Amino acid sequence: MENINENKKRIAEFLIVLAILISLIHFSSAAPVGPVITSISNETGQGRPGTLINTTGGSITTVEFNVTSQNMKWKAFVGNVSGKIVLSDSMNYSVYDWALSFPSGEVYATRSSNLISWGSITCSNLTHIQKEEVEISHISNPADNISATFNEKNHDEFHVGTVKINEDQCFSVNTNVNSQQQDSEFQEVLLYDGTDHQNGNIVYATMLEQNTAGYNYRHFDFQMIVPENGLPAWTSATPYYFYVELT
Repeated sequence: MENINENKKRIAEFLIVLAILISLIHFSSAAPVGPVITSISNETGQGRPGTLINTTGGSITTVEFNVTSQNMKWKAFVGNVSGKIVLSDSMNYSVYDWALSFPSGEVYATRSSNLISWGSITCSNLTHIQKEEVEISHISNPADNISATFNEKNHDEFHVGTVKINEDQCFSVNTNVNSQQQDSEFQEVLLYDGTDHQNGNIVYATMLEQNTAGYNYRHFDFQMIVPENGLPAWTSATPYYFYVELT
């Protein structure tokens, strides 16, 4: 009888340990989720007045104009991330939660209103990118289209749920710090969630920083750029759906 009780005790202990391990596996591989968004501000660059040139009649003036013009084919999102990680059930009742003072992870944006297939996420290839350029009319000027902007593969290794994205495998870009180009902070990469070239979605992903100096000397947790419709007469803004993964 004592051996039977001992065996039952060991089985119970094993089941408890197994349950804890399953919970930890589920906890560490949680897919990105939609955040609660608080919009702080929305602004754009201002136009400049005309520059005066006053020359005498009968003269020929040779000039060289250098112009900085606002790019209406792109828009940016910058900001901070706060939150917590929880151990919850299918009804979102949590048995415990952990507040994060300095969260790490990624912010994701996509034009697709459908739920992203996070289990099949991978790097975008040129076929995916060119398809996105056609759909969003980024084909008239190749100098600032998607493939010309995300033209490097320079990023750290990271995970999207259970999927590992290896270092320097995806097309990427680094947004500016203190209004200057740089290649170490605010990494953004192009991902794709489909198993074929026609039915998947481009996902723009940026790694979270920890209160890092951003494009305008202010400190942010993330910066990212996403394309807007490139047609000159386009009047409707392109909506994006956001997800955040905390690790």
